[in-house]
Amino acid sequence: MKKFLFLLALCASSVIAAPVNVNTADAKTISEALSGIGLKKAEAIVKYRTEKGLFKTADDLNNVKGIGKKTIEKNKKDILLDDSAAVEPQKDIKSKEAAEAKKDDKSK
Repeated sequence: MKKFLFLLALCASSVIAAPVNVNTADAKTISEALSGIGLKKAEAIVKYRTEKGLFKTADDLNNVKGIGKKTIEKNKKDILLDDSAAVEPQKDIKSKEAAEAKKDDKSK
């Protein structure tokens, strides 16, 4: 029964996780959103960006002590560097819809 609850908790936490902006989020949010990043490593991320400036690429996280390339690769889809990145896919969909509507208008 304990194993089942543990597995259930693991599944639930991975479903809840969402992309996180590592340039603005607090340590608790980063640790909850990224796999393999506990509170201590998340605090190191916040400290690094406070002292050195914002991250320009996800790979810049490799400069933070305790964060390796494997951890970055595992989390790349959930690492945001600015808030507009989370909205980009919607812009692409709207652009495609507009282009398709133009095609339909021309064919009529």
